Amino acid sequence: MSNVIKFERPPEPEAPKQKKAISPALRKALIWLCLLLAFVGAWLYFTLLGGGGATA
Repeated sequence: MSNVIKFERPPEPEAPKQKKAISPALRKALIWLCLLLAFVGAWLYFTLLGGGGATA
């Protein structure tokens, strides 16, 4: 057993993986599609279930 500290170089970090790029046109189309689906879903919810809002 020795009292000498052994200095070693740490392992090099792995290179980050590239994210798959989505074209701006496709991204915009997906955003509009999600917004449309959200409005259609809300409309269906209130149409089929009534919403249960207060009446005047």
